[in-house]
Amino acid sequence: MDASLTHWINSAAGISPLLDRTMITISQIGVPLMVIAVALQWWSRTDRAHVRHACLSAGLAFLLGLAINQAILLFVHRIRPYDAGVTHLLIAPSADWSFPSDHATASMAIVAAFAMQALPRRTLALLVMAALICWSRLHIGIHYAGDVAGGAATGVAAALAVRLCYRENSPLDAFATRIL
Repeated sequence: MDASLTHWINSAAGISPLLDRTMITISQIGVPLMVIAVALQWWSRTDRAHVRHACLSAGLAFLLGLAINQAILLFVHRIRPYDAGVTHLLIAPSADWSFPSDHATASMAIVAAFAMQALPRRTLALLVMAALICWSRLHIGIHYAGDVAGGAATGVAAALAVRLCYRENSPLDAFATRIL
């Protein structure tokens, strides 16, 4: 089913050069744009301390999620869908294993961190960006749908771990927001 869903999503690749270029661009710059969007929240005029805590939580979840992925890659060696003949690849091949998707992890860690801080409008905007990033990874043929789902799960798990360990208004939070 994973291969079928991946193939179905990727079947649009190569039909429209504009769509392909758009998806490649989203895949390449989507995560950096999300990081910039989070960084710009630092200067929020409303509920500044809370939003700053959300920004720091998102950054920590982002980093922890990618660290979790590196640990997973030590044990899980899934070939890329283009190597298995499932997808048509629109970009240069990747040298690492397919599972989990770092792009999905990074983008969903940010979304989950903001969601856990009860910032619905910001969360929704970030979720739209994350969904486009995740879809683009399937469209360009670099990941299976399961890789993206696994990456999203590690991102959410990382955000949950940060939420449990990094409390708002704690001495660490006050110190971190003050030095930054």
